[in-house]
Amino acid sequence: MAKGHSRRLLGAALLVAALTSTAACSGGSEPGSFGSSGAPAPAAGQQAPAKTAAQLAREKKAALAKRRAARAAVAKKWGLRLTPLDAPAPPRTKPRITTRKGFETDGAGLPPVFTTVPTKEKIVFLTIDDGAEKDPALIRMMSELQIPYSAFLSDYVVSDDYPYFAKMRTSQPRGVALHNHTLNHKYLPGLSYARQKREICGMQDVIEKKYGERPELFRPPYGNYNEDTLRAAKSCGVKAVPLWAAEAFPDHMEWREWDRDLHPGDIVLTHFRGEEDWKGSMPDMIRRVMNVITSKGYAVAKLEDYV
Repeated sequence: MAKGHSRRLLGAALLVAALTSTAACSGGSEPGSFGSSGAPAPAAGQQAPAKTAAQLAREKKAALAKRRAARAAVAKKWGLRLTPLDAPAPPRTKPRITTRKGFETDGAGLPPVFTTVPTKEKIVFLTIDDGAEKDPALIRMMSELQIPYSAFLSDYVVSDDYPYFAKMRTSQPRGVALHNHTLNHKYLPGLSYARQKREICGMQDVIEKKYGERPELFRPPYGNYNEDTLRAAKSCGVKAVPLWAAEAFPDHMEWREWDRDLHPGDIVLTHFRGEEDWKGSMPDMIRRVMNVITSKGYAVAKLEDYV
């Protein structure tokens, strides 16, 4: 009798232990059960709740602060007095570009000639002409600072190092555009239509052959042109002729407008030059022009997003 009673007690104990083990393994996944945190666990097959708008906003703000801190550190590394401002998102539709008053020719339907892009945003555009100086520090600096710019190239000074500009072209996530500044940097109004066409269309061919794209923007040497210039440019695919509103040097700025100031959409010109040609290096020039641009509350945007 005692022996049978003991067997019954042992069986009951084993049953209780089995039930307890099953509950523990299930993790309280039955409806209404709680995990170790005390919060209801998601039902089988369900995902965790989506992040709230407030959580997403906080994460976006934190990411922006991190990016700005990183850019400030890079600006300090390159000796900028001020951290460059972020440009706004590009417009969904590019503005309509027209020839600046006083810059017209008699011809109709020719590429517009302009010094400022129509916009209300506090942005300017940085452009660099010819290609004589090939300073690797310029590419590193602009890439690390993520400052957009456009290069207008002349073959007579770039032909000794095409790879430098190939590297420049791919040095930023959205690329650096390479445009036309003629083959030999001649004073175009002094040439016949045929010779102007060779200068402009010949450079179109060089850029397409070396870098895979035919430019749509062209800048005449010295900013000088006539109707033949624009007709020739149009004949080989040029859509617009950006000149400039201000010019940057390592030690000063020069201005086209009477108020000697920047305006929304202004195009800023500088050149590929080194210490043999002016008072400083390419990074010196960038420090100068960026401190001026930023101190006036402007950001540098990508010209090709607007033209």
